[in-house]
Amino acid sequence: MLSLSIPSYTQPSGYQLSELPNPKLGDAKDVIVKVHAASINPIDVKKASGALKMAIKDAFPFKIGYDCAGIVTEIGDGVSQFKVGDAVYIRLPEACRGSCSEFVKCSEDQIGLKPSSLSFEDAASIPLAAMTALQALKNYHGDLEGKTVFIPAGLSGTGLFACQLAKNVFKAGKVITTLSTSKIPKIKELLGESTVDEIVDYTKSDPRDAIEHGSVDFLFDTVGLAMEYLCLMRPKIGQIISVSTLPSGNQLQNSSLMDVPHRPTLPIHIRMSLNLMDQVRKFRARRYGVNYAYMNLSSTGKDLNELKGYIEDGRLRTVVGTTVDLRDLEAVRSACQVVYSGKGGLGKLVIRVATE
Repeated sequence: MLSLSIPSYTQPSGYQLSELPNPKLGDAKDVIVKVHAASINPIDVKKASGALKMAIKDAFPFKIGYDCAGIVTEIGDGVSQFKVGDAVYIRLPEACRGSCSEFVKCSEDQIGLKPSSLSFEDAASIPLAAMTALQALKNYHGDLEGKTVFIPAGLSGTGLFACQLAKNVFKAGKVITTLSTSKIPKIKELLGESTVDEIVDYTKSDPRDAIEHGSVDFLFDTVGLAMEYLCLMRPKIGQIISVSTLPSGNQLQNSSLMDVPHRPTLPIHIRMSLNLMDQVRKFRARRYGVNYAYMNLSSTGKDLNELKGYIEDGRLRTVVGTTVDLRDLEAVRSACQVVYSGKGGLGKLVIRVATE
């Protein structure tokens, strides 16, 4: 099969299209899916560049991508939730990584039925980012109804789902986000008329000056600035969930990134350093009376099916910013570089895999 892969750690300019063996059923609960479309998240390109190489040793060739949508072509003897021909969408576990491939393998408990109203391209843009947003909002200690929620980068891959879920599902009273000047006019069209209540143009003003201090109940940190925004949090009850700082060493060791057959172990000095940095962030937050925590995604088919319901009843939509074909390698490299740089992108990058 054709697969987007790399022979060693590299930035997107080094991505290759390789012929690799098709995945085979290895467990009674395994499902084989013919991929129609895949999407690229920041973790995909950063991990491929070696961002975690000091902590995690990857095998090569390294197949790129976690998110995809396609058609079930083969199932194991113990599979009960899916049948051949089902349209599905998936966030692949680490051991099965490689969504930008013609075929993927995955355990049935990690798979969801594709929302019938969505194309494969739209469905592929959803799993990792939307599940991350859903789980972060669920981690708030209490009820978000009527509360003030700050979600920076409201048209980023994760931010666009978080803003909609906060308002339409968790009933937040006020949703605040940050955008660049050119993106501000687009947010109502893309996310809905009343999804975001306040927008800060971060190119013209600092959110710390534009947002009332002590007014934010919940910050979902999508940009790694949790500590800079502590002054905005409501003392004693404010809470921050971050997916863009760093996990503790213990969290990284127990994360899905380590869920591979050889079960790698973090070097003790890295584990201890990460634990110390996490404790420092928690201490700084406590000085403001704020609860801070880093969150790792825990991917499940149950969450994908919950998101499917929100999509089908109109409470959640996706934004695909760029779509390229897998076989157009230069276009793939260029689009992935935008994701890698973190600048200029709108919505999700989707790669068409199946040919008509």
